[in-house]
Amino acid sequence: MKIALVRHGQTEGNFTGRVQGRQNNELNDTGRRQCEKLKVKIKDKHFDYCYMSPLLRTVETAMILVGDRVETIPDKRLLERDLGELEGAEKELYDPVKYWNFDTNCGDLRVETIQDIYERCRSFLEYIKEKHAGQDILVVTHAAIYRMLRLLLLNKEVKGDLYDGFIENCAYEEFEVE
Repeated sequence: MKIALVRHGQTEGNFTGRVQGRQNNELNDTGRRQCEKLKVKIKDKHFDYCYMSPLLRTVETAMILVGDRVETIPDKRLLERDLGELEGAEKELYDPVKYWNFDTNCGDLRVETIQDIYERCRSFLEYIKEKHAGQDILVVTHAAIYRMLRLLLLNKEVKGDLYDGFIENCAYEEFEVE
């Protein structure tokens, strides 16, 4: 089975350096162009299903990429991290070292804990592997969920600091899964 991950295209919040979390923002023109470019790149790829976060920016990304050729399924486990009081704030107020440490599992300011994200992503992958064994799945989601799904798909040890850098808008990676 193959699982491909995509982070949604750019939004105004991404462009202006705001932490979006679960704000329901649509793509901006740059984000739509990013999606069109990725659509061309993956046009010959086969996907049996496309799972996506139900937020506008991921739904729009999925529709541009495969909406005309693959069944799309919203899944709340793919929602972006709930950033609590930090939603809409400048990115400098969000400390990835603090909020991405699996051992300290910080949830102050009502930020969803990293262990809760881990559990959502683990549950989603177990479901996909069981329901779609032998099929190819496209997953359109957000940076935090993309990052955690990648860690799980690579069978990385989930402990300590899990932040592994910035994920570009419309990033795309494929993983072979047994």
